[in-house]
Amino acid sequence: MSEQSIKTNHARYNLQSWSKQRGLDPIVIERADGIYMWDPSGKRYADMSSQLVNLNLGHGNKAIIDAIKKQADRCCYISPSYGNEARGELARMIIDLLPDNFGKVFFTNAGADANENAIKMARMYTGRYKVFSRYRSYHGSTFGAGNLTGEPRRYPLEPGIPGFIKFFDPYVYRDDLPFSSDEDAAAYYVRRFREQALYENPDSIAAVICETVTGTNGAIIPPKGYFEGLRKVCDEFGIMLICDEVMMGFGRTGRMFAFEHFNIKPDIVAFAKGITCGYVPLGGCAVSSKIAAHFDDNLLSCGLTYSGHPLGCAAGIAALNYYREHKVLDNVKERGAELAVIFASLKERHRCIGDARCIGLFGAVELVKDRKTKEALVPYGKDPDGIMKKINGELAGRGFMTYTHENMILVAPPLIITKEQLAEEMAILDEALGIVDGMV
Repeated sequence: MSEQSIKTNHARYNLQSWSKQRGLDPIVIERADGIYMWDPSGKRYADMSSQLVNLNLGHGNKAIIDAIKKQADRCCYISPSYGNEARGELARMIIDLLPDNFGKVFFTNAGADANENAIKMARMYTGRYKVFSRYRSYHGSTFGAGNLTGEPRRYPLEPGIPGFIKFFDPYVYRDDLPFSSDEDAAAYYVRRFREQALYENPDSIAAVICETVTGTNGAIIPPKGYFEGLRKVCDEFGIMLICDEVMMGFGRTGRMFAFEHFNIKPDIVAFAKGITCGYVPLGGCAVSSKIAAHFDDNLLSCGLTYSGHPLGCAAGIAALNYYREHKVLDNVKERGAELAVIFASLKERHRCIGDARCIGLFGAVELVKDRKTKEALVPYGKDPDGIMKKINGELAGRGFMTYTHENMILVAPPLIITKEQLAEEMAILDEALGIVDGMV
């Protein structure tokens, strides 16, 4: 099929997510390998967002592909009520990666339903109905996960579900308060959360769910002591702490799970994306042994046709083995340290950058009109002049493929990226930022 025919079919028959449909002109990808993709003309693009921050092990990973093929030859699908080798083995491997308070896994199709089932189980376990989540969060766009979401993608779901309560993120850069240290900032944000919990009646609160590191809404890295403080408040009031590790899990931050940076044990962990790297859809939520034991004698009122899909589980086993055997987390730590140095250099040289922050191989460049006032390059929730779209176009034209959100440029390459590849691609971002400087 010709490139134009592919584009025509896309425009005529597909509804493209998060887009006005008129005038869409997608780049057609003919093949992909490692961190690169090629269009039909042979132009190469570097995948600097790991697609939707899910392709952790890059394109064309043979170990995952072979595992899917092998499982397909044995059994492509069997319902969740049957025993299946891949399903049970992957669940065991995930529990082995988690802290010692974890007991079982409930598999889902992706991240949104992982979060929905996480809060559903927390509500069934506690007998409470309120759930706290943060404003600068994205937990999915289905009705339950969309009500958890705090940013504008929740608006089409309003009026929302009763009991979904929002609180503010520990956004130290934007709040511009006179904190003397990370610990001082953490204590402030935890106090505010505890106060709000008191006003909402702690006995009614089932759970608080947080992206351990805020994802597309700005790569907001919590100050030291923040999650430890949330854990204490949750323990004080019997609230379940749910870590949404859909985007940060499986090595993205240099640890297998991002919460490992913060010396806590969650009650529930939601995951997806990096468990199969997008080769087959799969997600899930791992629950503590206490929660798992509750459902020994109480009905687990959760179910999905494709829960623990054998092809997805086979892909997950292969991915987890690959992370370990190829020491992927070591690469993330090394490349992440290099990315932090590059970010610091970019911030020093480009006046359009208000902040540039990263943890492991996940970061965001925050663009501003004025560093002193911190006025965002585009208004929150809007891009009336298409400025961020233009910036994306400048990057894509140079072969640097990522996406922007609000006034942020996301940088989240596959975790297999080499030192040379990272330096080459970040030089392209440097060049594009020079153009942005001319806009402010």
